[in-house]
Amino acid sequence: MNDEYYARYQRHFTLTEVGEEGQVRLAQSKVLVVGAGGLGCPVLQYLVGAGVGHVAVIDGDQISLSNLHRQTLYTTEETGRFKSTVARDKLVKLNPTVQISAVAEFLTMELALKLFPDFDLIIDGTDNFEARYLINDAAVFTGKPFVSGSVFRHEGQVSVFNYQDGPTYRCLFPQRDLPGFGCAETGVLGPVTGAIGSIMAMEAIKVLLALPDVLSGKLLILNALNWSSSILSFSRKEEQVALAKARVSNKESLSHVK
Repeated sequence: MNDEYYARYQRHFTLTEVGEEGQVRLAQSKVLVVGAGGLGCPVLQYLVGAGVGHVAVIDGDQISLSNLHRQTLYTTEETGRFKSTVARDKLVKLNPTVQISAVAEFLTMELALKLFPDFDLIIDGTDNFEARYLINDAAVFTGKPFVSGSVFRHEGQVSVFNYQDGPTYRCLFPQRDLPGFGCAETGVLGPVTGAIGSIMAMEAIKVLLALPDVLSGKLLILNALNWSSSILSFSRKEEQVALAKARVSNKESLSHVK
């Protein structure tokens, strides 16, 4: 711990919720972020800035012009390049003390089962139901908590699933939804993804530091147009937990998602 270390995290040291002990705990933590888009960008920036020891990002998508109004890690000149590798290169400059790795692939169940055991926490920054169910099933099977967020036009939602034997994504949404419309069809205000992604990063830090009042069993719903918010409570359903594990064991979960 040198002068640069204390200068970088001095604002954390003054917080009773973090302090030097908490900063060490963050430095020893490992987080996997699935998706480097509108939600993943702020999550990645804040977790790396906070000094989480190992941050990995997986995304097989490439940067396009339509991403740039909300995906703040990227520039016009970087269109066509893989989001995950560009994000990694930018984040190293933000905090060179953090180990940052990138996987330029779309998530599969096989890859999830390979990667998830190596991390303390999973972040779901994807934008479709298929990916969320896959992440849920793999997280339940491997015993990992995950933070999940979603946006729709000017609204967003955040929750923490599978945390300390808490409810899972299937407990909240037990039936697989029909394919929904993405932001390409419905539109999305860029700052909404920034707001929801920031909340996701905060929940991730709360989980890593074992702080109270984590959004486990709670779904935060935020309307950015009028700044109204509500919290929906839900409980763990053991039949849905068993279903998730069975789908992985029986290789019924989706094998590939975008």
